[in-house]
Amino acid sequence: MKVLCAIILLFICVFANAQEKKYELLDVQTNKKITVKDSASAVKFLDSLSQNNFYLTEVKSVSQIGEITQISFDKGKNFNEAQVKLSSETAETSRLDKEFFTKNLDSLKKEISEKFRNRGFAFNRVKSRFLGLKNNIPQVEISVIPGVQRNIDRFVIKGYEKVPKRFIKNLEKEFQGNIYDDKNLVALNQSLQNHPYILLEKPPQTLFTKDSTQVFLFLQKKKSNTFDGVIGFGNDETDKFTFNGSLNVNFRNMFNSFENVNIFWQRNPDKGQTFDLKTDVPYLFGSNIGTNINVNIYRQDSTFATVKLQPSLYLHLGNRQKLGLRGRFETSTVTDSLYVQAKDFNKKGAGLWYEITEPSEVELFLFKTRLRAEADYISTNYSTENRSVTQNNFLFSGERNFQISGNNYLNLRAETALMNSKNDFAANELLRFGGWNSFRGFNENSLLADFYYFGTAEYRYLVGNQAFFDVFGQYGQLHNKTLNVKPQLYSLGLGFNFFLPIGLMSFQLSNGNQFENPIKFGDTKIHWGILSRF
Repeated sequence: MKVLCAIILLFICVFANAQEKKYELLDVQTNKKITVKDSASAVKFLDSLSQNNFYLTEVKSVSQIGEITQISFDKGKNFNEAQVKLSSETAETSRLDKEFFTKNLDSLKKEISEKFRNRGFAFNRVKSRFLGLKNNIPQVEISVIPGVQRNIDRFVIKGYEKVPKRFIKNLEKEFQGNIYDDKNLVALNQSLQNHPYILLEKPPQTLFTKDSTQVFLFLQKKKSNTFDGVIGFGNDETDKFTFNGSLNVNFRNMFNSFENVNIFWQRNPDKGQTFDLKTDVPYLFGSNIGTNINVNIYRQDSTFATVKLQPSLYLHLGNRQKLGLRGRFETSTVTDSLYVQAKDFNKKGAGLWYEITEPSEVELFLFKTRLRAEADYISTNYSTENRSVTQNNFLFSGERNFQISGNNYLNLRAETALMNSKNDFAANELLRFGGWNSFRGFNENSLLADFYYFGTAEYRYLVGNQAFFDVFGQYGQLHNKTLNVKPQLYSLGLGFNFFLPIGLMSFQLSNGNQFENPIKFGDTKIHWGILSRF
């Protein structure tokens, strides 16, 4: 090619002065003209053709047309288009035919290399050999030197090294020995993404040695303690404007065992109060078995009070799945003798539950997917009637965030619960739902049923990573055999959520009612909340 450039320069010196003339390059194959400023630029262009697979570029003529020096050239054959032959092993691994024509040889070589990397051959080399021309088409043989197949041999923790040993063992169980490829690296990264207790400071990195492949995880302890306060405004059953709210405090991972202590208090407009205490230790004695204990106290003004205890043991099926066995002990006492709909009772039973969560790439969303299912078998004794009955309780809830396009998301949620017994239920043992985190547009725990279901569709528009606006609609129905009612319910509303220096602030307006009743502005519920991490 250097000889070719020298010849071109000689012609240019004979026919024109490079300081005063213009240069025009004519492609004889396409008749496309390219104008350059000087002879050096003309040489550079012609030289670039050989670097882009036109190895047989030839200058056909150099002519002077006025002040323009015209250089006619023929690119010749594009050697990036070729008839390719593959070995049997290469064709099988790449899932390609043994012989075929390609219009982009460079892209094909990258594709083959990528497929070998996805089989664990991280340091493969793709070689091509020119076999000659046949019918003016380049014939190329491609072979691959795969090298040693790499598997994930070990995880090395850097930064926050006090993570529970069982958590690391579960990672090793899931990924160690797997082929080192992009698929497993992405899955590893996703399994640690939006983890409630740890942060990835940077993506996993790899150290390759002669006989091992070590993946380094750079972890940071997350500020996971939270304070969640919600203030609500709305009317009670007598249409009187009332103030209500809730406090939710979580102490998480204070002892580096991924433990959780949750304290929750709530007051609703109908003078009901809830106190809830939960403790969770995920890895008992370094095993894959965790424990969860829940104490719940509900008091309805001076009418009745209910205390519920649910101790539970569960097994980690993976980093995001749990299967549990629990006991249930519940007692309720009626303190107002005029409230005849309620009864004193004691309950005891056992149940199973299952939960799976999938993390979200959007920090504003708590998760991408969450499913929970519960089933309990309960024996109930009504002390004042000296009567015992059996009951079956079921609950299923699911939620998922879908990305429609760009910053547009759709959140879908559904929940249903059932109490099943041959006998009627007392008012103080019915299922309670409704409110901020349930069926919005209604007061907290104001809806009583032995069976209910509802669905939520919520459109969310994400503003960067700091805020999102939402508009939602809900539909549901409850059954109350004691009152013999089956009303259909709806709720509509809008809100916004955004990050402040003190935490995540939420504001929401909602209005709900039965379908046969008109919308009342006075029934609008206003909720304002702040979630702060410390």
